[in-house]
Amino acid sequence: MKSLKCAAYSDGLKIVEVESVFSRGLPGFSIVGLAGASIKESAERVKAALLALNFSFPAQKITVNLSPSDLPKSGSHFDLAIALLIALQKSKELEKIFVFGELGLDGSVKNTANLFSILLFLSANVKRAKALVPKQIAAIASMIPNLEIFGVSNLNEAIKFFQDTEFKESCRYNNVHPLFENVLEINGEKYVPNVNFELDFSDVAGQERAKRACVIAAVGMHNIIFEGSPGCGKSMCAKRLVYIMPPQNLSEILNAAAYRSLNLQDSEFKAVRVFRAPHHTSTKSSIFGGGSNSAKIGEIALANGGVLFFDEFLHFPKQIVESLREPLEDHKIHIARVNSKVTYETKFIFVAAQNPCPCGNLLSANLSCRCSENEIRQYKSRVSEPILDRIDLYVQMEEVSSADQAKTNSKQMSEQVLRAFKFQKARGQSELNGKLSDADTAKFCLLSSDAKDALDKATARYSLSQRGIKKVLKVARSIADIDESETILRAQILEALSFRVRS
Repeated sequence: MKSLKCAAYSDGLKIVEVESVFSRGLPGFSIVGLAGASIKESAERVKAALLALNFSFPAQKITVNLSPSDLPKSGSHFDLAIALLIALQKSKELEKIFVFGELGLDGSVKNTANLFSILLFLSANVKRAKALVPKQIAAIASMIPNLEIFGVSNLNEAIKFFQDTEFKESCRYNNVHPLFENVLEINGEKYVPNVNFELDFSDVAGQERAKRACVIAAVGMHNIIFEGSPGCGKSMCAKRLVYIMPPQNLSEILNAAAYRSLNLQDSEFKAVRVFRAPHHTSTKSSIFGGGSNSAKIGEIALANGGVLFFDEFLHFPKQIVESLREPLEDHKIHIARVNSKVTYETKFIFVAAQNPCPCGNLLSANLSCRCSENEIRQYKSRVSEPILDRIDLYVQMEEVSSADQAKTNSKQMSEQVLRAFKFQKARGQSELNGKLSDADTAKFCLLSSDAKDALDKATARYSLSQRGIKKVLKVARSIADIDESETILRAQILEALSFRVRS
């Protein structure tokens, strides 16, 4: 029996062992192992490609197994591995290498739509994996860190790859993406710093409290709501937040590119974190993922590692808003459909922007509000208390004045965030503050006696829930990191409390 490795994407990356055996019996060719229609059709493509090389099929029964057999598999990228196992059945033990590629009827090796995303997930999950891929994708695939890439253009070259060591080396591709040439090393791990401030906070006049909240949110990846009159800068702050967030490690960059590739988008590597802003008329399946049969990726998962922005938050349907509970609390979203079940990580900063009332003038000193108390109450009631309890920072934006000027820019804010990020990593923290587990919250969010007294009084006065208490602790931890304080002090607790939503 011979075997090669391949991979499938179903509920995360799964390694698939492609095995073949020739046995006595009526001549035939069968593929087993819960193979989808595209893989079943592969038998005919493989036959045609091998016959184009004048390969003589033996008078035996050929069985190809895709292991594990309980995992549903689909995709034409299994073609090349299946053909090689048949063509090299009489050879000695084959090198353990991942093989990907669709076969043309003439034996040519072709790229597939989801192959790049599979390679990205492979790089993020398997150390120094070797992969044989179509030549047309080899150059860009070799830019993926943590992969050894070899490229072939047809089945004949693929067979020669396993038989001729010198030819094998000629198939190797060694390209380095410019993004990975200058990396920042923090506590032994490599990060890619962002030096692009295409959208700068210097464009936002005034709003110093909102900018302070953005720095805190970036340090700990905390959820935030901006409330204010139309045109005061809510959307501007939200769109600039990704430019000051902590640097991504290689795995985060690869996963972000892989998710974009699953969404059939540009999968270029980027130092800037992802920013997703679905419109309030978007469907629930487009935001959370899904579909009629397959579990397609949605905006929630695509925002992983970056920012998910809901502009005009109170205009989103209540069903969509309430469905945010799981991804905001558990940092995961489960999508179950007839043919697949997928779990995606949802560790992002949720940013919402809303007007204070239907007409937007409630907080204005110059314009009069046209809304009744009942209209304002109904407007605010579109968001439930459980959702508000999952928000870390609430910022009431100041009214814009002609005298307002920008005192800080994105570069200065980014440097603050980076110092705080290094401070977090120095104490051995793996997750950002806003995404800490309960155990890590107790471990890292240590309070001084004055700070504990202040939190206890606030808990009694404002009737904070257990979730609310933990939110305050995590925000205070981020403020302490900005101040480079090992212990959370009273002033930091009070500042964190000042950002709590008041119902």
